[in-house]
Amino acid sequence: MELDTRAQSLLKTLITHHIGDGQPVGSKTLSASSGLDLSPASIRNIMKDLEDAGFVSSPHTSAGRIPTNKGYRLFVDSLVTVQSLDDLEISSLKNQLITSDNKHLISSAANTLSELTKFAGIVMIPKAKKIKYKHIEFIGLSERRVLVIIVTDDGNVQNRVLYTKHDYDKASLTEASNYFNKEFSGYSIEEAKIRLTDDLKNMKTNISDLMSSAINSAADDGDGHDDSNHIVMSGQTKLLETAELSQNVASIRKILEIFEKKTALLKLLESSHHANGIQIFIGEESGYQALDECSVITAPYEADGEVLGILGVIGPTRMAYERVIPIVDITAKLLGNSIK
Repeated sequence: MELDTRAQSLLKTLITHHIGDGQPVGSKTLSASSGLDLSPASIRNIMKDLEDAGFVSSPHTSAGRIPTNKGYRLFVDSLVTVQSLDDLEISSLKNQLITSDNKHLISSAANTLSELTKFAGIVMIPKAKKIKYKHIEFIGLSERRVLVIIVTDDGNVQNRVLYTKHDYDKASLTEASNYFNKEFSGYSIEEAKIRLTDDLKNMKTNISDLMSSAINSAADDGDGHDDSNHIVMSGQTKLLETAELSQNVASIRKILEIFEKKTALLKLLESSHHANGIQIFIGEESGYQALDECSVITAPYEADGEVLGILGVIGPTRMAYERVIPIVDITAKLLGNSIK
């Protein structure tokens, strides 16, 4: 249904009022607030058309109307007037995202999103880049204990103590170091594993065991996380305290479950990975029944043109989109600029 400018103006006025106080909006309020020179009868007719088209609905307890998810969708796509954050708010955001390491930075971003919106803030942890070997050295410590020093292409140095099946003299360890640096320098862990499997038959048994132990020890230092640990959340209880959700015990139970498992939220964020800019999922658009009464606003954060992850806010469908959207957008940009 194509809405004319009068219907769009009335729908925007209705949604803005409903977001503000949570109450159904009647014709008198619309007449006083819309700025349109329309009679009460004309307003009622337009609202009836909007209801028939599914943009608004009438609660049984009131003659006023409230927006539906379809109404919110039209609102965020065409009608919302986004409020830019002022310099003071942006400066405050920057200060909250100053930290020494990425782990705390991600946590700060989730907390900041929650504090500023009073909803749940979620941030996907950047997936680890493929680290490549640059240099490796084996040093004997004692019987069947070998220190392996691994230098990677990003300048990181890892020290591992290997508990081996064999005793190695200094000459054997030097031979192993030289072989590894010649054959595996510039390879990622995954690539080295494949290459090692092909080369095992050409190696001395004790050297191949040492190579396998070294690569496996480095692999163990990979992300090693299950899906639930790829996402950081903050403010779940704030979301559950909102008027719309707190009154429905069944909804709370479902939302708590999806927060606990996290996998569904991670998939939802990943679905935004290749999107340009802000993505908004309203109600059932998320694909998860537990979030049918919620809206999810996401944005990618990136560095050097590469998307590192997604962050966002989960709140009730009745949220101040004009304010939450720029908060998510600016936080994503600041996180991308700050992450190391």
